[in-house]
Amino acid sequence: MTHPAYEIEGADRPGRWLVTCDHATNHVPDWVAGGDLGLPAADMGRHIAYDIGAAGVTRHLAALLDSPTILSRFSRLVIDPNRGEDDPTLLMRLYDGTIIPANRHAGPQDLAERLDRLYRPYHDAYADLAAKMQRPVICAIHSFTPRLRSRAPRPWEVGVLFAHDDRLAKPFIAACRAQGWCTGENEPYAGHLPGDAIDRHALQHGRPNVLIELRQDLIADQAGQMAWADRLAPILQSVLKGSQL
Repeated sequence: MTHPAYEIEGADRPGRWLVTCDHATNHVPDWVAGGDLGLPAADMGRHIAYDIGAAGVTRHLAALLDSPTILSRFSRLVIDPNRGEDDPTLLMRLYDGTIIPANRHAGPQDLAERLDRLYRPYHDAYADLAAKMQRPVICAIHSFTPRLRSRAPRPWEVGVLFAHDDRLAKPFIAACRAQGWCTGENEPYAGHLPGDAIDRHALQHGRPNVLIELRQDLIADQAGQMAWADRLAPILQSVLKGSQL
């Protein structure tokens, strides 16, 4: 199923996992500033516009888990679906040192249109998909840049983010470390933000969840994306089975 705001694959798959990708693409709809945010192609290809490699991992992982997946179809620079509606970073004007020209003077009407046409349809579809599943478990796939500008290199291969619900996150971290992977616990980012996708669709419903961040240089091509999905799938299944959730 495709919609301007999202794509759903495997809606009828029987697995318990709902694999999500909030930042799947760098696409800018043509009704937003004529489809051009005013950035050069090189910047639109950077992590500021989307989570590089995350979509490929998401698709393959969901297939391995025989579970449905939902992916966004708009750049996070248009509007960020992993933020609450009242979050000041919902519509970014400056990101990692780069000014977003088309957002610089975006006003309340621009924000309202992006909410109505992209953000809310994505979250409505996400909520509907989860509601139709039996005891869904949310697995959110993201990726992070190996280094932000003027910052030290990031050593982690995998990061696992969680807030108060660590029922899956803690054993998953232990399992990743047992593989010898440099695994961050709420690194390179800390926990969750109020109103973000995990808060909205997992925490507020008491659903087990895990948010996985993969370093982008490891999943920059299809081979890396498939390899990491192949590694993650059995660990996720084992951790869920062991948790008895």
